[in-house]
Amino acid sequence: MAEAAAGEKRLPMEEEEQEQQEEEGAAAPSVSGVYFTCPLTGAVVRKDQREKQLREAIQAYFSVDPVAASIMEIQTFNKDREKVRACVETMAKYLDNIYLHPEEEKYRKIKLQNKVFQERISCLEGTHKFFQAVGFETKTLPVPGQETTEDFYVLKEEMLGRLEELKEHKEQLLGSEPLRAQLHRQLTVFRPSPAAARFELPQDFFSLTAEELRREQRLRTEAVEKAAMLRTRAMREKEEQREMRKYNYTLLRVRFPDGYILQGTFYARESVSVLYNFVREALRDDWLPFELLGPGGLKLTDENLAFNECGLVPSALLSLAWDAAVMADVEAAAAAEQEQDQHCHLKPELLDGARTLS
Repeated sequence: MAEAAAGEKRLPMEEEEQEQQEEEGAAAPSVSGVYFTCPLTGAVVRKDQREKQLREAIQAYFSVDPVAASIMEIQTFNKDREKVRACVETMAKYLDNIYLHPEEEKYRKIKLQNKVFQERISCLEGTHKFFQAVGFETKTLPVPGQETTEDFYVLKEEMLGRLEELKEHKEQLLGSEPLRAQLHRQLTVFRPSPAAARFELPQDFFSLTAEELRREQRLRTEAVEKAAMLRTRAMREKEEQREMRKYNYTLLRVRFPDGYILQGTFYARESVSVLYNFVREALRDDWLPFELLGPGGLKLTDENLAFNECGLVPSALLSLAWDAAVMADVEAAAAAEQEQDQHCHLKPELLDGARTLS
């Protein structure tokens, strides 16, 4: 329901961008951009603002749960997954040694200049905050037999009476995953329109820059006649697959039998099953059986295929077809109760927010 509600109002900057397009005489984009939702705050931001929003949200979360927040930093902002894995396993080993051998003082001290600590832990973002959050403090201690000192993380004495907490923190650390902003579907319902198959996509939908796209198009236009004569079928299929990989996102519309259109934004590599679920969640009666037909009327029967494997990128208009036998029974029952509904079985709140497709 939260997704549906979000789809009924315009996203930040959307109205301003559309007004600018109209003033310049250009076609208004089918969607103003690619947006993401922060899982911690629910804030919806443009694609290029994702990391900034995550950083601010995690930073604010330190006041709620500093251990969880520090783990989020470690997992989210260190991009080398192998280094993160080695770091987490080493940190977990430190905590495990304390939990299993609380009487041994050596396990409660971590030398900060230790080679393993420096190479696996100290160089990663968030690790020092984690040690502080679970009960370590920095101390400068003398080196036995020498007149020098070294810096250590030393577990606070009171933590020895809270060893179960250390064990929980270790398990929390080992079971953690990166915090990811979630692609906002931008669910929108449009009234019936002859412009349903016309798409104007913003640059956010492409992995190439605008200049690269223009160059690609120019070269493709110049070579199309020659290529048509020389390419084998295998070469064409390989080239088509390469083309599909240029798109990160796809804008999909599903047209219902009465003409109403349901629109959403998806990753190009998401599976067709995601679209079926997206449609089902928008239905007033989610049990109603239906099929989705791609361009040309081809049934999308293999729900495990990705959109880019089906040629449904960077945009596509699909059609929804109800199960004829089931819908006949539904309509007959509705007519008997004098509740025949002329709409396409979308949720009423979505129909109330339906927009005109420009």
